[in-house]
Amino acid sequence: MHIRKSNKQQQSRRGGFTLLELLIVLGIILAIAAMVVPNLLGRQQEANIKQTRINIANFDQATKQYAASHNAEFPQGGQTDVVQMLMSGESSEGQVIQPYLEAVPKDAWGIPLFYEYPNTKNSGGVDKPAIWSSGPDKQNQDGGGDDITNWSQTGL
Repeated sequence: MHIRKSNKQQQSRRGGFTLLELLIVLGIILAIAAMVVPNLLGRQQEANIKQTRINIANFDQATKQYAASHNAEFPQGGQTDVVQMLMSGESSEGQVIQPYLEAVPKDAWGIPLFYEYPNTKNSGGVDKPAIWSSGPDKQNQDGGGDDITNWSQTGL
């Protein structure tokens, strides 16, 4: 004798996923993530380096604008003094002007850029300020190591 189950009992039995189905889907998702995540991490490092190069170029441009307004003299001093000078919004005659910088220039890792003028780093004979970032390792090596500079585009 064969007992026939009602449609209601058959439908309620197949209401969710089995453990095997869930494990297969999870395995597929993990396999895709294992292929994609390493590529994304490498791209983030490249993007940080490119952003830092842009920030260095912007800082360099601000010093050139300053020099154009001050008899071709770049701002002299340490990083803190020069940044405050460029952010002050005051001309050499004491007039209020648009600041050369809106904020402290930083690299992509949030560390302020380094500045030196007169420049002892550039041996190419070009008289311009040395501007650099401590790079991905966040250790200032005075333009060496993985530091990102405005006088050399080699390395990072």
